[in-house]
Formats: sequence, structure tokens, C-alpha cells
Amino acid sequence: MPAHVIECDIAIVGGGITGSACAYYLARGGVRVALLEQYDLNTQASGRNAGSLHGQYQLTPYRTMGREWATQYVPAMRFLVDSITMWRNLAEELGTDLEVTGNGGLLVADTDELAAVVEEKVRFEAAQGFTAELVTGKDLRQLAPYLAPTIVAAEYCATEGTVNPLLAAPAFARAARRHGAEVLTGTTVTAVNPASGSFSLETTGPTITCAQVVLAAGAGLADLAAPLGDALPIVDEPVQVQVTEPVAPTVPHLVYYAGGKLTFKQSHSGSLIIGGGWLASVDAASGYPHVRMDSMRQNLDVAARVAPWIAPLAIVRSWAGVGSVTPDLAPIIGESSTPGVFFGMFPHMGMTGGPLMGLTLAQLVRGAPTTVDITSFAPGRFTPVTT
Repeated sequence: MPAHVIECDIAIVGGGITGSACAYYLARGGVRVALLEQYDLNTQASGRNAGSLHGQYQLTPYRTMGREWATQYVPAMRFLVDSITMWRNLAEELGTDLEVTGNGGLLVADTDELAAVVEEKVRFEAAQGFTAELVTGKDLRQLAPYLAPTIVAAEYCATEGTVNPLLAAPAFARAARRHGAEVLTGTTVTAVNPASGSFSLETTGPTITCAQVVLAAGAGLADLAAPLGDALPIVDEPVQVQVTEPVAPTVPHLVYYAGGKLTFKQSHSGSLIIGGGWLASVDAASGYPHVRMDSMRQNLDVAARVAPWIAPLAIVRSWAGVGSVTPDLAPIIGESSTPGVFFGMFPHMGMTGGPLMGLTLAQLVRGAPTTVDITSFAPGRFTPVTT
């Protein structure tokens, strides 16, 4: 009996925010799309992050990678800011409340030395045209009374906000289905085979034949790219997040700390979501990420330094996920060395950039002008990896 075959115009590998958004924008334009996900939709990085919408430079790479890197990263930063603009209108477009907030973010400092670092960063970002403001004294107390009295200064970035990561990618996938996209979960792509101007995708389910392929599989992207002749230096990074018991509405902002790894914000349910990139562990046999208690303790210690009233709160849930990182921290968007295959991923901040990434990939595969300049994000910018 012949194997089951699904024919489509474009196959998209990866059922997270980028893949689901790309499927939606393509299907809405009348393209026959098949969205393929190895597990269930949104169960990997897009559903395991803390839901931050980042609109400012993250302090650690800004300090450690230097001014030259920061200048080169400007297009990536603008990409994130433009994507946040899209987030604000998606609830109506997709017919789902995504719990998007836009109250801004605060990078806080509790020493004069850290305050000077934050002030210098504000000057750099403002010079590049980004929203950045230094807030101190009475203005800071009025803006964020929930912070510790030891906090002496903060960068306020009005662009930033939050989203519920459990809702976003599934909303895109549902909208793609409404426009005719075929969504296959539990379907692992084992090979992408060029075949006379088209492609045949071998999977653990049906064979997929298509004219073009979008690879947006995040942590699995490098493995899929290698047989096509593309060496993408993507490194997987397991991190974790903690969630507290619900409390009264207190924290309207996305909060970072200049003195250590931290993000925290308050969800619609009242829980505080506390993260910041603390490392999780990975089971050697299964490859499944697990929470590390030492990372949890250190993360909570940093959070309590910024807002001491957090300390007595019970942690009701914690989870780990695997993110993907590139050497320059910039996204990979563009065509493979195998024509007809396209890559899309944004390191660390894939949730923030997901809507614009999906739209950009949809434009790219259809040969349309892209909304943003993606020249500096080309896959070929990396020196080939040798073994």
C-alpha cells in the first residue's frame, strides 16, 4: 500500500510562535500550507518562556559584547520593537484575548555604580531612536512603589510589555486552520529531500510534497539545516521559570535587575512570573529539560532583593525549556543554500519577535518585499562550522 502523501504549496516545520504565525499569514493569502510539529503545538520554547515582550537591549550582552556589537545589533532591536507593535493588535485579528500588556519595562539599579551603567545604556538607546528614559527619586517611587527602597535608578522603556505564551501560538494555529491550513502534530520531519524543483519531506507520519519549505523548528533548526549544506552555529540553552501564588495587582511592569539575572512581571491571574535566564538541566538520556533547585533559589534571592515583599510568597509552579542562541544573538532569516528552503529563528527573544518573524517569512517565501530589512540576518553570515 503506498504511503499517505499530503501535497501543499509550502510546508512549515515547527509549531511554535514563528511557525504558527507564518502558517497563518500564508494561509490567509490563499496559500496551501502544512504546519508540522514534532510534539503538540506550543509545547517547546514558545510555550515554555516567561511571556516577556522585550523592547530594550538586555544588559548582560550590552556590557560583555561591547559597543561594536550593540551598534550591529540595532536592526535586531528594531525588529523586536516593530514586532511588539504587531502584538498590540493581534487579539482582535486572531479573535483571542492574548493577555497582552503594554505598561513598559524597568531595568532597576540599587547602587550608584549600577545606576551609572543604566544611565549610559539609556543614552545609547535613545541615540539610536529607541524609547528609553532614566527615572530616579520621587518619579521612580511614584512609577513603581513596589520596588525596594534601595533601588536608586531605573531605565523605563515604555515599549515593553507581556503576553501569555500559553495562548499566542495556538491562536495563530487556529486562525491558520480557519483559512485552510493543515496542521499535523506528533509528526517528526526526518529528512528534507529536494526533488526536481520541489521537495519531499520524510516524516514519522505522511510524506509531504511541496514547492517550498520553511524551517522554524527552533532548537532543531541546525540539525535540519546541516544536510542541506547550511552550518548554522545555533546552541541550545536550557533555562527555567518560577510562578508564585496569586497576589493583588501590584506589578504593572516587566522588571529587570542591573545587578543580576532577573525578569519578573505579574500575570492576569495575579501570579508573579519570575525568570531571567537561569540555567536548567537536561536529562542525558531523553534530552528533556528539568528544573534546577540551585537556580531557583538564586533566582528568587535576586527577585527578593529587588522587591522584598516577594520573599514569603509560595512558589506553585516551575518549569524548564530550551531556547536557542546564535553567536551574535541576532536572528536568522533567509534562504538556505538549497533554493526553496527558508530559515527563521530569533535567539532568546523568539516570543517577542514571533509575529513579525512569521510575517517576514511569509513575505519571503512568496517573493514579496519584506516589511523590514533582513540583510543583516542572512544565514550565510556565519563562518561554516567545522568538526
